Amino acid sequence: MFRSLKTFVLALLVASGLALSVIQPASAATTPQVTLNPTSGPAGSAVTVAGNGFRTSTTGTVIVGSATFSFQTTATGTFSTGITIPAASTGSITITAKTSSVKASATFVVQAAPAPAPTVSSAALRFGVANPGGPLASTELDEVTTLAGEVPSILMIYKDFLQSPPVAEMDAARSRGATPLVTWEPWAWGGGVNQPAYALNRVAAGDFDSTITQWGQAIAAWGKPVMLRFAHEMNGNWYPWAEGVNGNQAGDYVAAWRHVHDVVAATGAANVQWVWSPNVPYTGSTALAGLYPGPGYVDIVALDGYNWGTSQTWSSWVSPVDLLAPGISQLRALAPGKPVLIAETAASELGGSKATWNTDLVSYLAAQADVMGFVWFDMQKETDWRINSSASSATAFKSALLARRS
Repeated sequence: MFRSLKTFVLALLVASGLALSVIQPASAATTPQVTLNPTSGPAGSAVTVAGNGFRTSTTGTVIVGSATFSFQTTATGTFSTGITIPAASTGSITITAKTSSVKASATFVVQAAPAPAPTVSSAALRFGVANPGGPLASTELDEVTTLAGEVPSILMIYKDFLQSPPVAEMDAARSRGATPLVTWEPWAWGGGVNQPAYALNRVAAGDFDSTITQWGQAIAAWGKPVMLRFAHEMNGNWYPWAEGVNGNQAGDYVAAWRHVHDVVAATGAANVQWVWSPNVPYTGSTALAGLYPGPGYVDIVALDGYNWGTSQTWSSWVSPVDLLAPGISQLRALAPGKPVLIAETAASELGGSKATWNTDLVSYLAAQADVMGFVWFDMQKETDWRINSSASSATAFKSALLARRS
């Protein structure tokens, strides 16, 4: 039946299902491959290199530019090892794994490292902002931070006598690393200059003591530092707490201030810094000497001053020095040794170079050892006061802040 022994054996193997493995040629060697995890990232990234199809149970090398990393393959020709993308790497780089004559490569894309997030500056001259939505307006403040290249360290809050203590706003300011600067206005918003109920003698007589006490207790309970700017720009004639309007007489402002201070102090609110903040003196303004409450009632003296440019019929371009220096000199004479804050300032685009003005403002203030900071009024109101009212203004503002950090 079988013509030979070989034929017989082959028949037996076929019958047992083993013939195929005997007569089929061996498979070709697996093509070596490597994979990367991750496949992109900044220089210095940690990357896992995995491979298969390499020589078994042997050592190999991963090559990344001039850097090398060793690995050991398994009995099946696989490996996994960690490498670090060299710090000087840029663009697309080739990562090669090699064992003897067997090698394979993959590409890693080096991404530019993200710029570090802006932080609150440690510069002696602090930067603050008054934005339309206050400390709760995160999107607005994020934009200001980007424009300025740093996080504002002072955030303005405006409240009248009808509103509750702004604890949520103070929390929001604190969460951003800023000190809240609360402008507390003894009137009802929208009521105009003539509001007899809010005359200074009514404040001093105690008509609003329940409100003042509530505020003091809330601030005391909050416990963190608060700048309280009560009844600002009192040397003008546009608010009902100015002397000479709303029935107010000479001496009424100091009496009202001291009364409010004492009521708040009685609640234990030792975390309050009292900010006395006149407008920059101008022809016809009330003399500051008769409005200053005294050193025991004030912690910080401040000024509000704007470069209106030619935005108004009555205004003209004024440099930062001409705008602020005379008032700062008066503050120094009235309150020697007190820190000075520019509590509101900004410039119009009309009538001159706002970019130059921004640069000059920061340079001038940074050179004043007793000026602790400035608050930019970042709003589009009577004119466009915003930092980014133009690209040149924004660029100059950011550069000026950077220069004062250097």
